[in-house]
Amino acid sequence: MGTFNCVIVDDDDIDRLTVLSYAKKFPVLNIVGIFSNANDALGLLENGSIDILFLDIDMPELSGLEFRKKAMHIPVCIYITAHPEHAVESFELDTLDFIVKPIKLDRFSQTIARIIEFMEIKHKAQLFESSIGGDTIYIKEGYEKTKIKLHDILYLEALKDYTLIVTQQKRHCVLSSIGMLLKESHFQSFIRIHRSFAVQKQFIQTIGAQEILLNNNVLIPIGRSYKSNLNLIL
Repeated sequence: MGTFNCVIVDDDDIDRLTVLSYAKKFPVLNIVGIFSNANDALGLLENGSIDILFLDIDMPELSGLEFRKKAMHIPVCIYITAHPEHAVESFELDTLDFIVKPIKLDRFSQTIARIIEFMEIKHKAQLFESSIGGDTIYIKEGYEKTKIKLHDILYLEALKDYTLIVTQQKRHCVLSSIGMLLKESHFQSFIRIHRSFAVQKQFIQTIGAQEILLNNNVLIPIGRSYKSNLNLIL
């Protein structure tokens, strides 16, 4: 898959240089810009080859959250911040990972592994066709076609322009947003309980105040704006 072009934006000199030194340890990362404030980085947004943003949040004039809103076309956004209270808001902006300072190399390594996994899925995944039966879909992964029974799907998870189809055996990915997928007749049995998740009610074991427990002890968060959908389950 080659390398990924990255931009680092952090107003703290030590933190900015730390991220740079860690990034240089991974050949898959190509640093094309490093900035002490978000305003100076705005010029790079017209560069269509940017793949990854490493952003601080609390910065003068233009915060990392505001910067991301102007750069939603960039596939991967990683926040590295001393303010964990912004985590929920950040994930509303298609954040792939959220790292709390002080940043450590082992935690940064986990993030890189997650980026590579995301990019590989993004690279190869596409929706192949809808259905050949009432409870079966076929998807294409690479050069292979995989048959999935709808009643085997535990949940759907949004991944920007893609959707993970998660069964008890495997995670598959299709080139379709979760919103578009849920409009298809084959997915009418799924209930959206979060901006990034939809579940099938037959797999729900318990419903808590902030999360749902599915079979195999899988926890799925409940989004505040989707709580009314729980009435369909109850």
